[in-house]
Amino acid sequence: MKRQHKLWGVVALSGALAIAISGCSATGGSTGGSTDKPAETKTADYNPQPRENLKQGGVANFSITEIPPQMNFMNGDASADTARLAAWYMPQVFLMDPDGTVKANPAYLDKWDTSVKDGKTVVTMKVNDKAVWNDGTPIDWTAFETTWKDNNGENPDFKANATDGYKDIESITKGATDKDVIVTFKSEFAWPAMPFLTGILHPKVNTPELYNDAFNGNARPEWGAGPYKVTNYDTNGQKMTFEPNEKWWGDKPLLDKVTFSGMDRSAALNAFKNGEVDQVETTSADAINQVKGVKDAVVYRAQQTAKTVLQLDADKPQLKDLKVRQAFFMAIDIKQQEKVAWNGLNYSEPAAGSLVLYNFQKGYQDSFKAAGLKFDVAAAKKLLDDAGWKAGSDGIREKDGVKLSVTYPVFSDSPVQAALAKSLQQQEKAVGIDLKIDTRAPSNFSTDLSTKNWDAVSLRFTDSDPFGPAWFCQMYCSDSSLNLSGTGTKAIDDKIKSDIESQTTPEAWTKAAMKLEPEIMKETWGVIALYNGPEIITAKKGLANLTPETYVGLDLYRVGPVENVGWEK
Repeated sequence: MKRQHKLWGVVALSGALAIAISGCSATGGSTGGSTDKPAETKTADYNPQPRENLKQGGVANFSITEIPPQMNFMNGDASADTARLAAWYMPQVFLMDPDGTVKANPAYLDKWDTSVKDGKTVVTMKVNDKAVWNDGTPIDWTAFETTWKDNNGENPDFKANATDGYKDIESITKGATDKDVIVTFKSEFAWPAMPFLTGILHPKVNTPELYNDAFNGNARPEWGAGPYKVTNYDTNGQKMTFEPNEKWWGDKPLLDKVTFSGMDRSAALNAFKNGEVDQVETTSADAINQVKGVKDAVVYRAQQTAKTVLQLDADKPQLKDLKVRQAFFMAIDIKQQEKVAWNGLNYSEPAAGSLVLYNFQKGYQDSFKAAGLKFDVAAAKKLLDDAGWKAGSDGIREKDGVKLSVTYPVFSDSPVQAALAKSLQQQEKAVGIDLKIDTRAPSNFSTDLSTKNWDAVSLRFTDSDPFGPAWFCQMYCSDSSLNLSGTGTKAIDDKIKSDIESQTTPEAWTKAAMKLEPEIMKETWGVIALYNGPEIITAKKGLANLTPETYVGLDLYRVGPVENVGWEK
């Protein structure tokens, strides 16, 4: 999920676990490696430029973890990569500044107003008369109605990424014309812009079959609408291409072509060095050192709105017991993991103690510490003893003749990822848990994640907006498509509804979320945040307005018009 609210995204870990800061610039300045003074990390660092400073034409080539099979960015099987790609050909109805200030995109909305009437929040929108889907269907109130009905949870056959926000809407109706949209919430709602910050779907996507399956292996360019259109979508070849859309009614897109290529870390670094891509993640000292000699390259460093998390699948027999899961987490020396992740980067940060807020946000508390999470080998061993798992001759615990073995996939060829996995393996071995590392191709990530082809998995949860407490259910409800630990319950769902979602102001909502989060952790021990960190990307000099999409971290919470990405004159 980055705007006044957007779903959280999930991506496979790459590089240095997507968390590292370094003072290195390929064009000079400080270099990677340990220094006496950490390099500056800006809130946002994406080379913002007005359109008049940029030239018309040119090509931009990007690497991405994968070209995913599920291209419905709202579907539960979609990843952050899906949302990133969708931004280039699906409506960006709302835009957002780096600080999280939401504004209507004038290409889509002429008006956007919020009020409270009879105790209910009402949002009124006026859709741009020129706005049209690629198949010729006008963009009007029916797109908002369909998006709401698909995602409000009333029909469980729709495999939605999140129902948050949508389930709080009472009705969506048309106003004076089909272009006038009236959204009425069931009561006063703290986050009125939340539901449609994610975007909207074509009104034809109005059945579970279409919602779940129509975008699977098919980008559905005819159901898109925006400055660019899809001209190639190839999951086998891991390529996706966008070119200017002749049906676009807004500012002309600056680029003649935009390409995304799914590739692993080493391939992406080599592609950047060879001039095949114009931007690459360099979130480790090793990666930075590999590209520091590339001519006309610039390193950008910004605060990352993402959390590296670790999940356990409580549906697996060996992890059903709460005590086993808690022991697994208490065996982890997070400080040691940080040292491995940030080796040579001279970076540190406060604990990442919540799944819904960052330590730099108002109202944050360390929920995991409050729940009792700490590195404690002796306590972890006792928990396993109490759960009936006894150490065998090789130190690995057994119960009823079965070894306590946990499969842990790594979707990266990064040496840092390998080192982190081995470190985790040794930490778990110290308490008698056999962590089996299974290195897999990044292209398997979406399928393996959604089918739960793992016992434990480490991911990066990235936020689409700064209002994480509003997405609390997406993290902790029993039907969450992100928290795949299987630890949610109806009782927890009811508690979230009564204690959190009953609040009518952001302040009260946030306070309630911070109070309930540690209580839920004590009951579940299904997923924890390990750390956050900044984003480091190296790009070709002159490429401007970087990372306009959701779930990409150079511009904090910003969502910018993709038509403004281009090359400086």
